[in-house]
Amino acid sequence: MASATRKIRSNRTVRPRWRRVIVYPFLCVAFITVSLVAIGFYHIYFDRTNLPDIGPFIRFEFPAVGHIYDANGETLIKLARECRQNIKYEDIPPIVRDAILAAEDKNFFSHNGVDYTVFPRVLAKIRVGALASRLMTLGRQDEVNGPAIFPQGGSTITQQLVRGHFLKYLTSFQNLTSQENRDEVRQGVLWPRALSRVISARSVLMMVRKVEEIRLSLWVEKEMRNRFGSKRRAKEEILARYASFIYMGNRKYGFAAASEFYFNRPLAVLGAHDADLAALLAGIAKAPRHYAPNAQEKGRVLHRRDETLRLMAKNGFISMDALREAEKRPFPILPRQKKKMPRAPSVVENIFEELNDRHIGLDPEDLLRGRIQIYSTVDARVQQIVNEALENGIDLYEKRHPNAKGLIQGSVVVLKNRDAGILAETGGRQFYKGRTASYGDFNRVTQSLRQYGSAMKPIVYLAAFQKGKFNLDSRVPDSPIGVPDDGIQTTKWISNYDGQFKGMIPLRKALAESRNAVAIWIIKQIGIVSVSDMSRGLGVRTPLKPYVSSALGASEVKLLELANAYRTMASGILTQPYVIRKIVRDSGEVVADNEQGVFSVDLSHDGAITLIQEGLRGVIRIPGGTGHSLDSKGFPIAIMGKTGTTNEFRDALFIGSTYGPEGITVAVRIGFDDNRSLGPKETGGRVALPIFREIMLAVYREKIVGPVPAFPVQMEKNINAYLADSSVGQDKQLEEE
Repeated sequence: MASATRKIRSNRTVRPRWRRVIVYPFLCVAFITVSLVAIGFYHIYFDRTNLPDIGPFIRFEFPAVGHIYDANGETLIKLARECRQNIKYEDIPPIVRDAILAAEDKNFFSHNGVDYTVFPRVLAKIRVGALASRLMTLGRQDEVNGPAIFPQGGSTITQQLVRGHFLKYLTSFQNLTSQENRDEVRQGVLWPRALSRVISARSVLMMVRKVEEIRLSLWVEKEMRNRFGSKRRAKEEILARYASFIYMGNRKYGFAAASEFYFNRPLAVLGAHDADLAALLAGIAKAPRHYAPNAQEKGRVLHRRDETLRLMAKNGFISMDALREAEKRPFPILPRQKKKMPRAPSVVENIFEELNDRHIGLDPEDLLRGRIQIYSTVDARVQQIVNEALENGIDLYEKRHPNAKGLIQGSVVVLKNRDAGILAETGGRQFYKGRTASYGDFNRVTQSLRQYGSAMKPIVYLAAFQKGKFNLDSRVPDSPIGVPDDGIQTTKWISNYDGQFKGMIPLRKALAESRNAVAIWIIKQIGIVSVSDMSRGLGVRTPLKPYVSSALGASEVKLLELANAYRTMASGILTQPYVIRKIVRDSGEVVADNEQGVFSVDLSHDGAITLIQEGLRGVIRIPGGTGHSLDSKGFPIAIMGKTGTTNEFRDALFIGSTYGPEGITVAVRIGFDDNRSLGPKETGGRVALPIFREIMLAVYREKIVGPVPAFPVQMEKNINAYLADSSVGQDKQLEEE
């Protein structure tokens, strides 16, 4: 009796234990599963809150490549956050479409964003053992580095596009992808955090992301059908966006960019005979790190290619004969990717600056994302000439000063006289301190404030002409003269470069020979305020220092400002330099058009302008002029211009122009960034002028800017009359002796 009683009690004890171990967990799992399914079903099919803006997706506003074109429509540089070419459905060759569908989504044109036929296959891959283990231990296992319970795969093309475009890049959804591999659910509603205690945070985050991916895919397809009028058209548009958006390895996005990068062939030229290349491209999308073509992973890449080819044959996209032929083809010879040296990095920096300053509502980010394309004033041919001339000039200096090799710097800008459009610009040498120039580097044309020595003197002379007190034949004293020593209670005596004084001389001779004493004397006669006003009147925006020594270039200005002042004197047209000729949105809308140049003022009838033009022409033609070496048979170009050399030979300049609105202006500066001396006798005429000479000769020899404009006949006659004067002849004889 006691034995029977113990047996009954034992059975009653076992039964509750069996229920606790088997029934209760099962009911718990069933309840959780049903609840999750119900919540997920409602969220996917009925919840349309917290949706992203689909406008950019419908308008096909994916980040693309921004181009800067030169004056002739040639690409100067391509800029991009993501190197992508957005392409239309009809731009995708049929063989490539077939490869994409075979590799990624064979039922793409029939489903509505989610392919339910793959669900059984995906569910069969769930790691049931791992799930059961987590449930039995109620989440006490450490699964941080363990295998995921739910499998990857089964995503349609629409889902992949949604994942990449909406879930990865939009702020409100970024946590769904960026946090997917974390070991805890850090934000969100209560049930995901609670569930993560049971089946691991990693699995919960993956599940939440998948649910959101499905929901948005169904929504996107519906919106696209509404926008484009039919399911077929919507599908074509979605496929075009996929083929444009998807990452293809090596910082290339989309099939068009990938085809050019890996095969050096435009995507549009791939035909039915290129099934192997189409399959190779389609295979990349699954895992670019593993399947992007590269010489080290040939075996894996070819295996993926052949797998895609077999899927293409299985789905009837290619014949078995085509399959066998494509499989026999060897790994394509990948083109060597040569790193191209940017031809005009300083132009890019200048364009960024101009976008910010002059074009409200646009900024460099619009260009970097391909939302706009920019047509510049720059001529690539002139830019190439400038790049080479600067390097050649620097090389000549370094041969004289080997210790300066790699340290000396320079800058050049070329302007069209009529409208101040920048034809070429280089803010530094192509290689500096061991690396190639970049558009993010310091631009010495637009950013460097330097003293410019005697190159400032023409502004002083023009101010004097404007006052009406002087002309080119006025006699001026080249004799000792002192100036206050910048706040110190002493007098600084001004000397000339040759250490001599010539007494009373014609003003045109003083300008040609760059006599320092005369420039100081003139500024004392007209006042520094007159010179400052004239500087602003010529377009120089940086204020001059209120010192008499500014006549000798003691003030600091930018090279572009000084070049524009010379351009204004050469053309008689006041305007501001610009580099952006036209801006076009990716939609084709022109949002800025400077084809006719920017606002300008005609100063050509001002007699003072004519006088300074003749005076600067005399710098070249008069013996003893600092630019007289350009008055030779070896330089058959009529120019006007001026050298500049700063104190202790720290900077060397030459700025010169061909005559009138049809001419051009070239400004060259050479110097060290740390302001050290170039060395004795390294003047503007010796260091900068040869670079100017090379640029002018090449530009006009190649007929890039038209024929050389002639100076007015009367202007040349006036100089001839001066040269014929007996006193000039005596001066020339003395100089030769």
